[in-house]
Parts: sequence; structure tokens; C-alpha cells
Amino acid sequence: MNEVVVIYQSKYGAAKKYAEWIAEALGADLFERRKIAPEKMMEYDTVIYGGGIYAGGIAGISLIGKNYERIKGKNIILFTCGLANTKVEENVKHIREGMEKALPKELMKQAKLYHFRGYMDYSKLTSVHKLMMKMMNNMIVKKPENEKTSEDREFIATYGKAVDFTDQSSIGELVEQYKKYHKVNPN
Repeated sequence: MNEVVVIYQSKYGAAKKYAEWIAEALGADLFERRKIAPEKMMEYDTVIYGGGIYAGGIAGISLIGKNYERIKGKNIILFTCGLANTKVEENVKHIREGMEKALPKELMKQAKLYHFRGYMDYSKLTSVHKLMMKMMNNMIVKKPENEKTSEDREFIATYGKAVDFTDQSSIGELVEQYKKYHKVNPN
């Protein structure tokens, strides 16, 4: 049995893409969230979970939150995937606030957290997500020009288009963190 598992939930494919890159880099087992029983996580030393960000929440993160007592002695790594520029500290703060609402405090202190940029093809969005994006666009467009952030301008420029911010090299820190952990804690 492998010592690391990567579990993901992805609606449009970006979180899956990152999960595949991470699993390949670490030689990890890979499961889509709906295809792994919670007990299965007990077989691994390291549990990596990733999901897309939708309306401030992390897709499928309840798998980790509800099963924290089972896995709390393990190395836990969580990653998110969304459109927000993760080089902007305010965006990372909002992502973490969403995670703090969904996960036990002890888990948030224990887990290593990573945030990656995803992609979006407006033509493939569900009608609910299209409506949400339209509402967001309308809100941003109505802001006075001097109050628009660079992120607002980027959103307006890419609204309605296919955009891809995925970057395989961005998993490097997560991969190094895992390798460092396993060097210190060999089986």
C-alpha cells in the first residue's frame, strides 16, 4: 500500500488536474472524492485533499472535516483551486476564512494549506454558476473606476471567456513539504 493518497473533488476539471500532477509527482494513489470510503484514508500516512472553490466554500471538504478524528495523527495537506490570484494576500485570507468555517480549528492548525489558480470556460458553466458570475460582473462593473482593483479589472477583461491560470510548477512547494515530512518521519 502506498504511504500517500491524493483525494479531490472537481466540477470543471482544474482541481482534478492539480490532483493528478501532485499524485504523479509523489507516486501517490489518486481518488475522486466520491470513489473513496472514509475508512480507506486510514491506510495512508499522508492524506492530501483538494477541491475547487465555489461561492467561498471548498468542494467536498466535509470528507476531511467529518473524518478528522480518524486522520488527525496523519500528515494532512489541503489544497484549493480557484480563479482568485493567490499572490494577492487578501484573496488567500478569504480562502482561509472559508476553510475555517468548514473545518475544525485543530485541523486548521495541523494541516498544511496550499492555494492554486484554476481555469474557467464560461461556455461549460452550469446555469447557476453563470448567473453567479454575471451578478459578480455586474457588481464589479458598477464600482467607481478608482475603486476597482487589478483583480476586478482582470475579472472584467476575462468575463465570458475561457481562461486558464493552471500552472504545474505551482505544486513545487507542496511536493517539497511532503518530501521533507517523510524524510523526518520515515516509516
